[in-house]
Amino acid sequence: MRGLFVTATDTEVGKSVTAAALIAALAHAGRRVAAFKPAVTGLDEQPGPFGRDHELLATVASAGQTPEEVAPYRFGPPLSPHLAAELAGVKLSPTRLLDHARTQAARAELLVCEGVGGLLVPLTRDFLIRDLARALDLPVVVAARPGLGTINHTLLTLEAARSAGLTVAAVVFTPWPDREQAIHRSNLETVAQLGRVRCLTLPETTRGQLAAAGSQLDPLALLA
Repeated sequence: MRGLFVTATDTEVGKSVTAAALIAALAHAGRRVAAFKPAVTGLDEQPGPFGRDHELLATVASAGQTPEEVAPYRFGPPLSPHLAAELAGVKLSPTRLLDHARTQAARAELLVCEGVGGLLVPLTRDFLIRDLARALDLPVVVAARPGLGTINHTLLTLEAARSAGLTVAAVVFTPWPDREQAIHRSNLETVAQLGRVRCLTLPETTRGQLAAAGSQLDPLALLA
């Protein structure tokens, strides 16, 4: 299996847009790419400008997937997957998730998996997003905010990833502001130095600009 695993330092950081931009860029480059997201929560809430995560990923992927094929578990409340599943009376199965991911990967040459929140978010009481990333064995891309607080959150995420044996391909700061300030540049340079990691930026974008924005991240290079 080849592809990327997109995680984040926190929730609402821009992970879904980062994943969608990578998928759109790979598809635009002529690659057959499938998307996978283990669980979607918050369907009871109004979607944002990009729509619901699994619907967005299905739209940009080039493997002919439905939103339901992208995300096998879907819940209404905006909660951690383990709690959303428990309240719904659903037993979330790691085995089913891994089988589903492999099935989606088999229909394409590349798989881009978008996690849920950060690496230590529980899918079940004893199976974290990090465990899923380890099982899939894909290079990790970390979506991070460019502003205040991101140094600590990003370095902690890198430590959590590497302590589990994960390979971090890059950190993507998003949305990178049009008018860059000293704090933004300093945050990027500090994370790159202290975290010993490639740092990239993804600007504010729209659905129609995802492929162009994602191409700036050079996703094919991240696969190596």
